[in-house]
Amino acid sequence: MTIRTTEDRHPASDGLHARSGPAVLADLLAAQQAALAAVEAGFPALLAVAEAAAAALQSGGKLAYAGAGSSGLMALADCLELAGTFGLPPERTPMLFAGGADALLHLVGSVEDDPALALADVARAGLAAGDVVLVLSASGRTPYALEVARAARARGVTVAGFANVPGAPLLDLADLPVLIETGPEVVTGSTRMGAATAQKVALNMLSVLVGLRLGHVHNGFMVNVVADNAKLIDRAARIVASVAGVSRADADLALAATDGAVKPAILVAGGMSPEAALAALKTSGGHLPPR
Repeated sequence: MTIRTTEDRHPASDGLHARSGPAVLADLLAAQQAALAAVEAGFPALLAVAEAAAAALQSGGKLAYAGAGSSGLMALADCLELAGTFGLPPERTPMLFAGGADALLHLVGSVEDDPALALADVARAGLAAGDVVLVLSASGRTPYALEVARAARARGVTVAGFANVPGAPLLDLADLPVLIETGPEVVTGSTRMGAATAQKVALNMLSVLVGLRLGHVHNGFMVNVVADNAKLIDRAARIVASVAGVSRADADLALAATDGAVKPAILVAGGMSPEAALAALKTSGGHLPPR
């Protein structure tokens, strides 16, 4: 059987330029929905990666992200949200993006093919045994991604490789391979579409699982949120009030006593001192008691 790849022709590709705007939008949406459906087959692999990532962070290690082009942008989007949503320090979640910050303003394809950049980025991130790196490549053949995976494994880092093509070299290199087989793109080879959408959704779910395992999500609330703007300060107070079952005024007082930290504020609102709240969270590994 011929393996469908991201470079093959999609059935909706032929005549795309001649169809009406609504018809084109319908075809594109259908392709995106099919790409999302492909994520479900990757659930077992995503669960394994989430457990490994949470274990690395719990033990003081790092959870790194790596990629080039569209896959790198999906990785970056998830990576950047970890600090604000789950309170994870950025130094514990480094991003390895082919071409660095300059490439974010103008994507240059040549950096995807430079293994020296990958080696330098792995060294800069300080990855070591006990860490986990999520390496993304739609084709699973991008030289930058492959070199990151090789260099990381040589350092004893657990490599989770995400690809959209079965049999991709990245999947073979990875300790934890994640295949999300999205098939051809309506715009042939444009993996910023179905493949990237599926990767982003997979990362969204993966990072929430990690947050749950770390105790940073409780009853659907982001209880380790970093409240650094007016919206999030208000959200933090509403979280404390809801989880602790207290008034907004009492929630504000509890947050003031914990310098804005939500988890201990929930316990303080329930009657603990700030010191006792911190001790209880240390004992529980950062998890709030079930309610």
